[in-house]
Amino acid sequence: MSSGPGPREGRLGVIAGLAAYLWWGLVPVYFKAVAAVSPLEVLAHRIVWALVLLAVWLGLRGQLAGLAAAAPGGVARLGILASTALIAVNWLGFIWAVVTDRVLEASLGYFINPLVNVLLGMLILGERLRRLQWISVGLAAAGVILLAATRTEGLPWLALLLAFSFAFYGLLRKVSPVDAGSGLLAEVTLLAPAALGLLAWRAVRGDLAFGGDMKTSLLLVAAGPVTAVPLLLFVAAARRLPYGTIGFLQYVAPSLQFVLAVAVFGEPFGVPQAAAFGLIWFALLLFSIDMRRALGARVTDQPRARAARSTCSR
Repeated sequence: MSSGPGPREGRLGVIAGLAAYLWWGLVPVYFKAVAAVSPLEVLAHRIVWALVLLAVWLGLRGQLAGLAAAAPGGVARLGILASTALIAVNWLGFIWAVVTDRVLEASLGYFINPLVNVLLGMLILGERLRRLQWISVGLAAAGVILLAATRTEGLPWLALLLAFSFAFYGLLRKVSPVDAGSGLLAEVTLLAPAALGLLAWRAVRGDLAFGGDMKTSLLLVAAGPVTAVPLLLFVAAARRLPYGTIGFLQYVAPSLQFVLAVAVFGEPFGVPQAAAFGLIWFALLLFSIDMRRALGARVTDQPRARAARSTCSR
């Protein structure tokens, strides 16, 4: 890519991105623990408890005033509404994938997602790829195609839903003028009436899992940090890194999900899947090497640029 963040911001972006994707890679363990609860109720708890957590956190930091900036008029408001809809669809799709033993398909979606990120970065943000990055994209695409080809159920619609909903969500949050915390608080605030209505309706029907036993109730409360923390880290990373780079960092999460699906949840795994997994990891390795070189070059070039400016000013 022809340009990028400064070395310090780049490092912070990589750390935040890796932390977010490690978290998301392990999160199926949490959703397996609440698999007995309706996916819609789990989604409602994600929204409600994330709202509580974010309101407290931003209030303690004196940043609740930023919520007003998250509800402007015009295009900015449409952006928040669109990102809200996209993240709700993504959350529900992922929960449903885990509780119906389709973690492998979910991981396929998040393997596809970085390719969508790269495409959006090129088409919308004007980002450019260097030669080694193009090779990485090609290898990753080959791995994804091989993963999709091993399926017997036809088009992996759930994987595509997860891939495209999160790619467009990340793009909207990257270009949004609203900071990470206020933006996420605005999203869960918009979703909260529907979430509370669903919980009230299930309570009236006697189907509400929350309050039934202490363990389940505590797990549902934990949906707040499970939801909010990695999204805050992700948005922080998206603001500091080229969108194509964000895409390749994301391979960390589906790789962990893939391992969990096979080694812990017992979903089927064969030679074709192993070959695809290897291609994708090799692509990630090449992309990481290229990123490291580019970052090192920027660090080296900065003193030279300062010296040149100093010479010109004399």
